[in-house]
Amino acid sequence: MAWMPIPFQMVFAAGFAILFQVNLPLAVVLVWVTNPVTMPVMFYFAYITGAALLGEQADKFKFELSWNGIIESFAHMGPAFFFGCLVLGLISALLGFFLGRIVWRYSVLFARKRKLDERSKRIP
Repeated sequence: MAWMPIPFQMVFAAGFAILFQVNLPLAVVLVWVTNPVTMPVMFYFAYITGAALLGEQADKFKFELSWNGIIESFAHMGPAFFFGCLVLGLISALLGFFLGRIVWRYSVLFARKRKLDERSKRIP
């Protein structure tokens, strides 16, 4: 959800975490990867990625803070931007899933090894 350019990302992340029965606090906290400092860089990268994957030229643009400027920007760059957000969101989700499983597996194995070491020290 961090890559989705929508308001209330935390609410959606919490809802999907409940729906898919995953770690709710982690899902809500990780949405804050996109914050006011990182969001412009991430979303620009999403636009460039989407444009490259769709075979479009990533145009330089100037942002105009007006309703008409926003509408014109999204009409021109919207498809590439949203496609880039979707692709990067899926890649991030897959990487997070597999990295999470690897970290969990090694933490369980490390805890087992530590318990076995403690037992072996107690038994003469």
